Amino acid sequence: MANIAPFKAFRPADGYAELVAALPYDVLDIQQAKSAAGSNPYSFLHVDKAEIDLNNIKDIYSPEVYQKAADCLNGMIEKGILIQDNMPCLYIYRLTDGRHIQTGLVACANIEDYINGSIKKHELTRPEKEEDRKNHIKACQAHTGPILMAYRAKASINSIIESETEKNPVYDFYSDNGVKHTVWIIDNADTIDRIQHEFKSVESLYIADGHHRSAAAVDVYNELNSEGKATPECGRYLAVLFPENELNILSYNRIVKDLNGLTENEFFEKVSENFYIMPTSKETAGTPLMPHQFGMLFNNRWYMLTAAEDTVPDDLIGSLDVSVLYNSLLSPVLGIGNPRTDRRIGFVGGKNSISELELSVMLGRAKVAFTLCPTSMEELFAVADSGNIMPPKSTWFEPKLLSGLFVHKF
Repeated sequence: MANIAPFKAFRPADGYAELVAALPYDVLDIQQAKSAAGSNPYSFLHVDKAEIDLNNIKDIYSPEVYQKAADCLNGMIEKGILIQDNMPCLYIYRLTDGRHIQTGLVACANIEDYINGSIKKHELTRPEKEEDRKNHIKACQAHTGPILMAYRAKASINSIIESETEKNPVYDFYSDNGVKHTVWIIDNADTIDRIQHEFKSVESLYIADGHHRSAAAVDVYNELNSEGKATPECGRYLAVLFPENELNILSYNRIVKDLNGLTENEFFEKVSENFYIMPTSKETAGTPLMPHQFGMLFNNRWYMLTAAEDTVPDDLIGSLDVSVLYNSLLSPVLGIGNPRTDRRIGFVGGKNSISELELSVMLGRAKVAFTLCPTSMEELFAVADSGNIMPPKSTWFEPKLLSGLFVHKF
């Protein structure tokens, strides 16, 4: 059962949405964030990635970074750049990227649902990143970044959402990457009740993107609860809920810096022990269409690798493409250890990933690159339902939700 709640969002005042809204903190490094925020004092990156405003900062996890984030957030509220709705509302957030359209419901999810397993995860979290978001949430006393969640599509929910989107939106703008962002407010109490009732028959919610922010929200709640300071609002956290058939998972590709001491001939010989190798075009290798096929870029030439049948196990995790590539090539041939910590491997996702792979190999930043079929929502659900965890960097969701359109303070 999915327990969702309306909330009184802090959101951009009229005329500020396009200026405030920004890409998530974790898809930009500090230089990219500084460039994106530029001379725009309203960018939400000043809140979500406050280190961009601290000159010569040596430790991006220092207390002054989190204090700066809180000061920026409170300053935007005091200046009327962010305003709060007078009553608890639900919101609809639609992203249009070319022909792709996904329409989600913005609500507060229940932290107890995360604890009892009704909200399911498919990734492990890294302690330092989880601690970072925990400190950010505590300093701001707010959940600033929405968690992307999925649920199995339900016709009755779709019908209500569709009806509400026939009304006039409160925001409607294009971000710099050409994605259209449209937001509607649901402030009718009867409609909110109907939506909450419909979600009670949704068996589970699935975290698609935002595992660290989810875990951090739970950490903060548990800490406050142990101190007797927990409130109903800190027991909820910000989410955007999408039917699974509208979400778009793209390939999460790999680059490796060297051949692990192998010559070119030795490398190809070892790869051929587990894969059939065929020269091909970028168009074919750049977007593998079949499971257990992989594009490989080496010496600026593209190859298609097809895994031999006896290299693909029958188990759920081992048969995932990311597992097959790692277990049959990246680890035994290229000597990649833990993908979370091995600095010889890099990960490139998104619509422009093929160009980035080619540039990395051409400039010598990587010796070889691999493309994969995107993980499917069915695979994600199956792994989460089984209580298992996917290998690192298995999913790349695009378009990305923007931060700053909704803030949940507690």
